[in-house]
Amino acid sequence: MLEQLETVLRHVADAGGAGGAGGAGGAAKPDPELRNRVADLEQENKTLRQRVEAARGRVHDLLSRLTFLEEQARQPGGNGGGSGSAPSSGSAGGP
Repeated sequence: MLEQLETVLRHVADAGGAGGAGGAGGAAKPDPELRNRVADLEQENKTLRQRVEAARGRVHDLLSRLTFLEEQARQPGGNGGGSGSAPSSGSAGGP
């Protein structure tokens, strides 16, 4: 998506620079359809950035939990040995 936005922005910039054929220079306005596309891509980019940031937060939380559990498992006589009994009483036996 970001590449598409950059491509569209380059086209808009090129169209603005090439619009001087009539001597108007910067007076040439980009195509409304192109402006709408840029606006849509900017909104989508904003949404994607928010989703990525939220995912980063979740990954950070999971990493913290994993680190905590690893530290617990390393402690002798700690709570880490308790997980050995769960599979024997669970449905590991099958049908």
